[in-house]
Amino acid sequence: MSVIHTVAVANADFRPCVVIPCYNHGAAMPGVLARLAPFSLSCIIVDDGSEPATAQRLDRLAANHSGVTLVRLAKNSGKGQAVIAGFQAAAKAGFSHAIQLDADGQHRIEDIPRFVKEARLYPENLISGQPDYDDSVPKSRLYGRYVTHFWVWIETLSLSLKDSMCGFRVYPLASTLAVIERHPPGKRMDFDTEIMVRLYWSGVESRFLRTRVTYPPDGLSHFDALHDNLRISWMHTRLFFGMLPRIPALLSRRRKAAHWAKVPERKGLMGMRMMLRIYQILGRGAFTLLLYPVVAWMWLTGGPQRRASQLWLARVRQQAKIRQIELPEGLNSYRHFLRFGDAMLNKIAAWRGDIKWGRDINFAPGSREVLQPQAGCGKLILAAHLGDIEASRALAQVDAGLVINALVFTDHARRFRQIVEEIAPQAAVNLLPVTHIGPETAMMLQDKIDAGEWVAIVGDRIAVNTQRGGDRRVCWSQFMGAPAPFPQGPFILAAALRCPIVLMMVLREQGKLLIHAESFADPLILPRATRQQALQQAIDRYAERLEAYALRSPLDWFNFYDFWQLPKDLESGC
Repeated sequence: MSVIHTVAVANADFRPCVVIPCYNHGAAMPGVLARLAPFSLSCIIVDDGSEPATAQRLDRLAANHSGVTLVRLAKNSGKGQAVIAGFQAAAKAGFSHAIQLDADGQHRIEDIPRFVKEARLYPENLISGQPDYDDSVPKSRLYGRYVTHFWVWIETLSLSLKDSMCGFRVYPLASTLAVIERHPPGKRMDFDTEIMVRLYWSGVESRFLRTRVTYPPDGLSHFDALHDNLRISWMHTRLFFGMLPRIPALLSRRRKAAHWAKVPERKGLMGMRMMLRIYQILGRGAFTLLLYPVVAWMWLTGGPQRRASQLWLARVRQQAKIRQIELPEGLNSYRHFLRFGDAMLNKIAAWRGDIKWGRDINFAPGSREVLQPQAGCGKLILAAHLGDIEASRALAQVDAGLVINALVFTDHARRFRQIVEEIAPQAAVNLLPVTHIGPETAMMLQDKIDAGEWVAIVGDRIAVNTQRGGDRRVCWSQFMGAPAPFPQGPFILAAALRCPIVLMMVLREQGKLLIHAESFADPLILPRATRQQALQQAIDRYAERLEAYALRSPLDWFNFYDFWQLPKDLESGC
């Protein structure tokens, strides 16, 4: 893969214009130009072989607007060819960037200042709209986009291209025309997707801005359901086979593996929305069928995660042999990935309230009594990234009025919370995102406990606030045959709350989810004189019980990194 090395465009050389391909949209063009007028941008209209009535109207518009240039194609050649002609005219006129708009007025032209500002900050990037649709969007077009998104993610081996079909974009002209000259893209409705993928292959990143897209009731669409879908299918075939020899280069662009505490959460709102849409429309069966190829792709491209999974399963087999424990059949890293995908659906189902008691989830023997609520007394649930802890929300179906607050240790909780609010607004109110554990966190949770609510916290990951340093202290404890770092923060917080603490795991066993619960402390005491010793003992007990549960259901382990390693700059306190 050749990489385009473009020179950053200085502000003085940043000259954007608007390019509008037009085919028989003469009636809509006056309105589009009127909305463009406040921005004082030059506009290139490309008449893609329109009928005489539209051609005459465009002639009059060009004559009456000093900033409008009309380019005319002799015959209808397709949207993509019209856009390319506009780009070539813009570059010849000395413009550095082209703002692509549709002629039917469906784009929110008033967002142009936002797009121009982003392009000025990132002149070498493609700036693209990420549509927010209203009820006017045809459902067939909406669902069809998800298919294209899926294939684009495969063709780029990346989830960074959030929407490849929106026609509201700002193109860097030099790099775009260089790609078009070397690899001419589709000339019709396949243009928008193909040029974005080929720009990505060439090294041009895409940045996305949310923008409203409306389909006018009297709008004229030139999308040919048969021929354009065939063109798009053929385009994806070309791109897929074009991706294969580029795999090494594409994978080399992926961020090098780092410890979980140093790696930002992958941005996946579009993927989550796609998963939710499939689940809502087609049901769990269709979702599960689609899960196999999706997980296969993740397994093939996720080298660090795959190796971490294989390392985990090797440790599981070793410990099971030492303890003479019989493990479930079919333990391999691909099935490990599949189980994680299934857990993602369970997470969605839990947020939506679709996890039904008895049918999907139940108590393991002896656990119901441990989880019995007590009037006026909240509890702390000590959990882990093992199994489907979000399914514990189903407890509210058994004990009406029970409120479980989940403490989310991540600097990226805003994205996590955003998708939850979209899927199930009633669930989001119980997510408590924090960046580190401090006195303010303890005070907030103490209020929850005093009100009789429950708080859930995980004890197996290190929360790092990259801006403030965060609580990075760990204790090393024996886990799966080797010392592993565990965060001190959750256990110090648990002691500060002075409430009953329940160790809880939700594992998939016997075809359904089983809630395992046991009393951990009531309360956890860390005496001042022997504080570090008591803290170490509490973490050792947690690690011991975590190992026992993990050996019951090894594929439920969802820490896809080398759990036994710690960055050198993280201090150890035990």
